[in-house]
Amino acid sequence: MPGCSTSSSGSGSTGFISFSGVESALSSLKNFQACISSGMDTASSVALDLVETQTEVSSEYSMDKAMVEFAMMDRELNHYLKAVQSTINHVKEERSEKIPDLKLLVEKKFLALQNKNSDADFQNNEKFVQFKQQLKELKKQYGLQGDREADSTEGLDEDMIVTQSQTNFICPITQLEMKKPVKNKVCGHTYDEEAIVRMIESKHRRKKKACCPKVGCSQIDMRISDLIQDEALRRAIENHNKKRRRQST
Repeated sequence: MPGCSTSSSGSGSTGFISFSGVESALSSLKNFQACISSGMDTASSVALDLVETQTEVSSEYSMDKAMVEFAMMDRELNHYLKAVQSTINHVKEERSEKIPDLKLLVEKKFLALQNKNSDADFQNNEKFVQFKQQLKELKKQYGLQGDREADSTEGLDEDMIVTQSQTNFICPITQLEMKKPVKNKVCGHTYDEEAIVRMIESKHRRKKKACCPKVGCSQIDMRISDLIQDEALRRAIENHNKKRRRQST
């Protein structure tokens, strides 16, 4: 394996194996993982743009398919990284006198991980799950939800639906319309980013736990890492404000 160097203490034996080259290659692969993440962000943004413009896109080239392919690449890369790291740890622990076939060991571990693949794996990909949720939420805002979801709103007064949507735009901390909404991935509630970050940091400075400010929520230990950008809600708020400005002119 490129990057592995050995130091012999006798015929057919080795004092140590250096994995510096392998670990350097692993670092490069992790950089590629960041590229996949960036690609998922772009595909998600384009998909939300298509919903806003109500553009028809064939399923073959849909952003949904692109997100699935990105998620599959991410899963495969994760498995390879785990296989290589597991092999390195195994060899270091064994301290065998004979140099093992590192390539074969990695392939076996990688295939073992790949054989456990299932569609349920995508539910563990945070960006993929976030994409599906935000796409669903934005479609709902534009009245593009599926038949089952549409049936659930049938018969409701239109003004009531608008009022409910506007209520979702209000930050539970400031009681003002959110400018940059973020969602708590633990409990699902949304807040204005500046307000919630300030609240969490203030609590933590005083060595206290930060509770979700939404009335009735049971989450009592919020962290900034729990927050994700709610792009769908941000777009919905912007669209609502654009319509309001057009109506007032």
